[in-house]
Amino acid sequence: MLDLVPPWIVKLIIDDVIVGEQEALLPWLIGALLAVHTGRNVAASLRIRFNNTLEQKVIYDLRKQVFDALQRLSVTYYEHRQTGEIMSRVSNDVENIERIFIDGLEALLMAFLTLIGISIILFSLNWKLALLALLPIPILVFVAVLYTRTIHHFYHTIRRNLAELNAYLQDSLSGIRETMSFNRHSYERQRFSLRSNAYCESTLQVMRLWATYSPSMIFVGSLGSVLILWFGTTQVQLGHLTVGELVAFLGYVALFYVPINQIHSVNNMLQSALAAGDRVIEILDTVPEVQDQPGVTTPAHRLKGDVSATDVTFFYRPDTPVLKNISFDVKAGERIALVGHSGAGKSTCLKLLMRFYDVRQGAIYLDGQDLRTLPLAYVRDHIGMVQQEPFLFNGTVRENIAYGDLAADVTHIEKVATAARAHDFIVDLPDKYDTWVGERGVKLSVGQKQRIAIARVLLKDPPIIIFDEATSSIDTETEVKIREALNELTENRTTFIIAHRMSTLQHADRIMVLMDGQIVDEGPHNTLLTRSTTYRTLYETQFQI
Repeated sequence: MLDLVPPWIVKLIIDDVIVGEQEALLPWLIGALLAVHTGRNVAASLRIRFNNTLEQKVIYDLRKQVFDALQRLSVTYYEHRQTGEIMSRVSNDVENIERIFIDGLEALLMAFLTLIGISIILFSLNWKLALLALLPIPILVFVAVLYTRTIHHFYHTIRRNLAELNAYLQDSLSGIRETMSFNRHSYERQRFSLRSNAYCESTLQVMRLWATYSPSMIFVGSLGSVLILWFGTTQVQLGHLTVGELVAFLGYVALFYVPINQIHSVNNMLQSALAAGDRVIEILDTVPEVQDQPGVTTPAHRLKGDVSATDVTFFYRPDTPVLKNISFDVKAGERIALVGHSGAGKSTCLKLLMRFYDVRQGAIYLDGQDLRTLPLAYVRDHIGMVQQEPFLFNGTVRENIAYGDLAADVTHIEKVATAARAHDFIVDLPDKYDTWVGERGVKLSVGQKQRIAIARVLLKDPPIIIFDEATSSIDTETEVKIREALNELTENRTTFIIAHRMSTLQHADRIMVLMDGQIVDEGPHNTLLTRSTTYRTLYETQFQI
């Protein structure tokens, strides 16, 4: 509103002070002009502070909702997308939406309010000149609609190219050791250049279009000022309009086309934000494949650890079943080893137990209850998993162990580390438990990472354990320590171990032999050696040294 006052004061100065020779009004009008500019800047400062606070809260909520959505999505979602591409959605795309909040909405609101105020003043000054000022509007609207339809597709291409660039960058940096070992620096530079160039070209395509569109809109808008100056001059000469009114009208017309140009700029920004928004909303709208059934309640008791399966069939692709009518019954506290050739379905069995996926046919039961009728969080709270290549977060040793129980104190953390045979090597590290392990635990050996992972699960204290033995070459001393840690971990717990070592077979209560997605035999090690040709062949080729 204050922006609309100065042209009117200029009109009064010209008509009343200069032409009307009322010099006494000049100090008051100048004072009023200074007061208006002061008030305008104070209001602007308050507006900026208020808007920035509001906008940052909105963006915080949006980022939080996107991250919350990612936390509840199923494993399948991540298997079909690159990590860098997902990161691009959370960071770059949300940041692009942020621009429309910080710059766009404010400018749009100010522009519409200004247009309404100026239109009222223009028509009150001279309705004929006001109509001339509005003549370019239909052209501006038509070209804006045409531009919007064209640019939206281009911005989708930009967001996709940026996501591909980020995905490649994340993948390349994760595999930097392979790049070094194969001396493929030149090849990687070429791959990066191709993706970077595609992103640059798609961005330039938009900029070229904007370089034509924006000046054209300003030119069309300026035609209104030319028409007003032409027609207004004749009106002054005929005595139908004062010089002050014409100057004020030209001032208001100049203000009139500023918000119109702002709307064009916001429209350009909006198309970019909408393209980014589509990618963000896709995450928010994705329904997890694995989720709790409606009305499910959390049992008050702790699971004992009985696990059974009845005619379980599962496939990642309908034409290729991975598991076929598998059935088994495991009592609480049993140690079960799973053996079989690669692709036999061992890992899939354990992923179904963790409910990373849901069975397609049949059912898995925990303590006699169908896994799918239990809350997802409840199931996973009762299962501890040590993967073949344990994942450690980029933090300290203490933080990685405490991931098993965030409320655990120092004494408890050191106790489980001792039980996992990790304490001795931890105290030899530069900062002991506060040593930074690096991304994915890169500063530690495979055996050290596995013992920290075992300590983490010990801290969680679940009744059911899943352990995928490492196939990496480790020395005998490390193997012994991992074996001792595993004995601590599996004591009085239902245990499923994907076996890669002979010592596991000898300590297992039962061995399940999988082949082509089916359990072809099961029993103790010595019994299977004499009874099962399949197991004996597998043992001689994979386990016997």
